[in-house]
Amino acid sequence: MNIRQAKDLDMVDYLSSLGYKPQRISGKNYWYYSPLRDEKTPSFKINRSMNRWFDFSEGKGGNLVDFGVAYFKCTLPDFLQRLIAPGYHHSPVQQPAKSVTTSPEDTIKINLVKPIESFPLIKYLRDRRIPPKIAAEHLREVNYSLHGKNYYALGFRNDQGGYELRNQYVKASSSPKASTFINQEASSLAVFEGFFDFLSYKTITNPQNHGLTNYLILNSASFFDQQLPTMRQHDTVRLFLDNDNTGNKLTTAALLLDPKRFIDERRLYRHYNDLNAFCQHLGKSQKMQQKP
Repeated sequence: MNIRQAKDLDMVDYLSSLGYKPQRISGKNYWYYSPLRDEKTPSFKINRSMNRWFDFSEGKGGNLVDFGVAYFKCTLPDFLQRLIAPGYHHSPVQQPAKSVTTSPEDTIKINLVKPIESFPLIKYLRDRRIPPKIAAEHLREVNYSLHGKNYYALGFRNDQGGYELRNQYVKASSSPKASTFINQEASSLAVFEGFFDFLSYKTITNPQNHGLTNYLILNSASFFDQQLPTMRQHDTVRLFLDNDNTGNKLTTAALLLDPKRFIDERRLYRHYNDLNAFCQHLGKSQKMQQKP
């Protein structure tokens, strides 16, 4: 990981991995409570098209590297070391070089995998509008340790045995990082960036409408090119990518590559950032309709 690669990492994705969610989104601008201090009014802005931040209360800003050094109060080399530590994956982070050594405490260690039992995780699924039956089929409760402390999160397993880890505050991954392919011996394939979009699809879609299909959950948009051979093994590939710059770029490239094979399905949720955001809106609408 060099400085240029670090600067190219998506800042919204990176803040999400640290547990920070935007308080409001206005076009290309994402507003947060400042991660650099306590405040009651969001004054920290990320311009996603420029991939730069500015803290209005502090009167300073910059790129992701500038933020990381200020946030962790560390040197530039120390921050680059953090980015390549196993367990911290931010699109498009590269795998660490063989010469890099990391402390075991910097690695996410999976301690226990079990059915989902914790109420905060059940509530989190409810907030994301994922039914318990669908969640139980594809997710587990994962107890893990990091930096000498124990945590728990929803876990979605990838094809190499690693887990995507999510709860209300955390977006992380255990090593190895990889995509998830669900093979139902079908000739069609549905592709999603993240597992919540996949679960949302299963929540709102009647399988009989599209017949039997295979599923590919990238778990990171950076795996799209790597998974093209898998996609090309199918007659039809339906893309359910995000409505952002990365989703636009990947979808456009796929349609140019093979317009007869690839289908852009984002019209279903064209007014939302992703399929799960659309699913959450549907859930709220249905709940309001049920009120007397």
